[in-house]
Amino acid sequence: MNHTEGGLVIFSANSHPSSREISKRIGERLGVELGKVQVYQEDNRETRVQIQESVRGKDVFIVQTVSKDVNSTIMELLIMVYACRTSCARSITGVVPYFPYSKQCKMRKRGSIVSKLLASMMCKAGLTHLITMDLHQKEIQGFFNIPVDNLRASPFLLQYIQEEIPDYRNAVIVAKSPASAKRAQSFAERLRLGIAVIHGEAQDAESDLVDGRHSPPTVKTTGGIHLRLEIPWIHLRLEIPLLIPKEKPPITVVGDVGGRIAIIVDDIIDDVVSFVAAAETLKERGAYKIFVMATHGILSSDAPKLIEESAIDKVVVTNTIPHEHQKLQCDKIQTVDISIILSEAIRRIYQGESMSYLFRHIGLED
Repeated sequence: MNHTEGGLVIFSANSHPSSREISKRIGERLGVELGKVQVYQEDNRETRVQIQESVRGKDVFIVQTVSKDVNSTIMELLIMVYACRTSCARSITGVVPYFPYSKQCKMRKRGSIVSKLLASMMCKAGLTHLITMDLHQKEIQGFFNIPVDNLRASPFLLQYIQEEIPDYRNAVIVAKSPASAKRAQSFAERLRLGIAVIHGEAQDAESDLVDGRHSPPTVKTTGGIHLRLEIPWIHLRLEIPLLIPKEKPPITVVGDVGGRIAIIVDDIIDDVVSFVAAAETLKERGAYKIFVMATHGILSSDAPKLIEESAIDKVVVTNTIPHEHQKLQCDKIQTVDISIILSEAIRRIYQGESMSYLFRHIGLED
């Protein structure tokens, strides 16, 4: 790797041993040793960071994966970024494969858009560039006032399907809800396979019923909201029509899965209840093998146990999030390494090369 004036420094945060593992893989691919930094929590739970080498005039890359303690992970990253900024680093790039709080990117009643807040905090701390992967909503990039490279893990998952599923030509790509149909369509078109969509499942937290448009309390009336405006010399009577509430039909599968391998694709696997329910539905419709594939395997709570006892044959996720503990509890979980694309992104940014090569054949809907 050719070095430019100033030098390259890669720091690994301390959120999880796997953070150092993926950082080491990146460093080995680039032929660079990890920078020396000490990150720890004091007895009062405050995070302390000590940069143990000069970063003046250098291009700094901070690799941070999200551990179970999400808030401590965020504070580690912010403090490390600010420490490098006050130490006169030339540029500071955050390598955050999974962007935390990405599901909280919509207004929900009287809540807040937390991912916007987090983006503002990162920029304020001194971040000059962000490398991430498969944001839950691509529009999150607009929350930043710095360049954001939203890399894709789909090439690695597609490669897994082609190499590890011998009879994948007899497979069908499944969207467990209409919301994930675009991702399923992208996989299906690239593999030249059919697509199926499950519709009618219980409403999830991402529905439009909690996106802020229902902030006023609902009024139990069959007509509308009646407003009476009484001003001297003006008498107006207004009626605002109410939106008819949604009622989902019984679970149906649009598409043929009988006698085929069903591959459910999504961006995040966290609470696996909906995936388990989808797998049971597909099994009832005749699918003889069921895979679940996603970029980010959060797998919180009792996810490993539920997967082990379900009709799912394999869950394939990338190493954007540490999940070694979950793999010990469930043999069905497999990991795909994506450190090579992070290494290439760092190399291209450091050497001032175009990033377009990493986004070949990626359309607006991908």
